[in-house]
Amino acid sequence: MKPHRIKTISEYHRHLGLPKPEHPLISVVTLDGLALPVVHGASVTFDFYFMGLKRMKGVTFKYGQHIRDYDESLLFFMAPKQVLSFEKMVEMPEAPSGFLLLIHPDFLWNTTLGKNIKQYEFFDYAVNEGLFLTEKEQAKINSLVEDIRQEYVGNIDNFSQDIMLSHVETLLNYSQRYYHRQFLTRKKNYSQVLDRLEKLLNDYFTNDIVALPTVAYLAENLNVSPSYLSSMLRTLTGQNTQQHIHDKLIEKAKEKLSTTDLSVSEIAYTLGFEHLQSFSKLFKNKTNQSPLAFRASFN
Repeated sequence: MKPHRIKTISEYHRHLGLPKPEHPLISVVTLDGLALPVVHGASVTFDFYFMGLKRMKGVTFKYGQHIRDYDESLLFFMAPKQVLSFEKMVEMPEAPSGFLLLIHPDFLWNTTLGKNIKQYEFFDYAVNEGLFLTEKEQAKINSLVEDIRQEYVGNIDNFSQDIMLSHVETLLNYSQRYYHRQFLTRKKNYSQVLDRLEKLLNDYFTNDIVALPTVAYLAENLNVSPSYLSSMLRTLTGQNTQQHIHDKLIEKAKEKLSTTDLSVSEIAYTLGFEHLQSFSKLFKNKTNQSPLAFRASFN
């Protein structure tokens, strides 16, 4: 079934049975007690940014390739054109609570935030979980959202957009902080991703290699986005995904240099390098030795 496309914030207000938004390009929708039009098997896509703190028992959503329920309060983020599907629901789901913050890209046009918003990896399709907030964190997010709402319900003037943009950027920065906190507090869960990454790299180098492994390849096989994976790894290990790939390459190169009679060029080729010079440069940068000098140390 083709997703139902909602082009404007005003259209979404009508969809929810709400009055016309007080600002056409940014709106805060309070969910408490609101009867959301949820249809089993239906899907929807928005032409605007869609952020929310939502709790809604009895409904399961599919976002990207991931199934999520909202039995607990969590913060979630959607970029324009992404698809949200309603996978299953109980006959009488519980009324939702929380808020939605809707921002049309035109509100961000020609602003610093508009240029930088893609740096926030939680807008990536493949982020595999929402953001669970402590009560203190939830209060902070609620306060920032209320500041945004108060600004556009007041008298709009030449300063209003800049002030609202400042609040939005602060909200996103706090969300970034809380995501990194979540990486640490749920380290046991993320250690499983590290184990899977290690196995994925080992399996890759066990098979016939035609090219170097890429960050995109690893992220796809781990069901996360490239930026999310690198961010998680930096938080947990201090290294991004590319550095992990390089470390595994050097580990395998050392193994082959010390246990086989393959030439350096043959080793470079078996590891997926197209050019010997690239392999030798990486090896020396990582070990302060050339491949030949490393091999000679075993003789």
